[in-house]
Amino acid sequence: MNEITASVKAGVLTLSMQRPEKKNALNLPMYTQLTKALLDAEQDSQINVVVLQGSATCFTSGNDLQDFLAAGPLDEEHPVVQFLYTVAAFPKPLIAAVAGLAIGIGTTVLLHCDLVYATADCRFQMPFTLLGLCPEAASSLLLPQIAGYQRAAQYLLLAEPFTAQQAAQFGLVNEIVSNEQLLAYAATKAEQLAALPALAVQRSKALLKAPQLQQVQQTIKNELIDFGQLLSSDTCRQRLQAFFSR
Repeated sequence: MNEITASVKAGVLTLSMQRPEKKNALNLPMYTQLTKALLDAEQDSQINVVVLQGSATCFTSGNDLQDFLAAGPLDEEHPVVQFLYTVAAFPKPLIAAVAGLAIGIGTTVLLHCDLVYATADCRFQMPFTLLGLCPEAASSLLLPQIAGYQRAAQYLLLAEPFTAQQAAQFGLVNEIVSNEQLLAYAATKAEQLAALPALAVQRSKALLKAPQLQQVQQTIKNELIDFGQLLSSDTCRQRLQAFFSR
């Protein structure tokens, strides 16, 4: 079974994470498929908007850690690294439909989305420090800009979870919708956006992103250096071992 499915309708490419037995945890093939889909969509003039979603009950529980650890150094060939740089620079509108769990990359990827719709039962969390690690996906730059420094410190240093209501309050989530309506609502918004003049929308996004695009890319690079060093530390290994033995 393909764990990333793709469908196109009315200029909208919908990418769905479908690994329910692992709560949509992202493994390396899924990252590779997502990166390729985004790169292909960037070049496809028939695609104006991309929607990233899980199911109506679960977005993603984050990285498949065992798979992630088996992939070797966090260099430019690493599927996760390739995905991070690709999603950060993606020039077309990216919409996320988020339900249930949004852990780790499930939260940080939203910082690169243009519109985010979530259900009331969402649980967002970036548990990097709990595992002896540091932020990724330029979250150390982007989250303080959206949420303010102290709130970002609460979520990145203490690794505390937060709700959809809190996410909407500080600006990570645009609207909260019901689980029954989530996927259809996101699709409607995506088709509404895709019907607008594509070049005007893309130029507008480029203008919004331009002031810090280079800084985002550099922050991803800096975070990966620290993340890689921490990943090889005894503390991280002990924390990961405790996680796996639960």
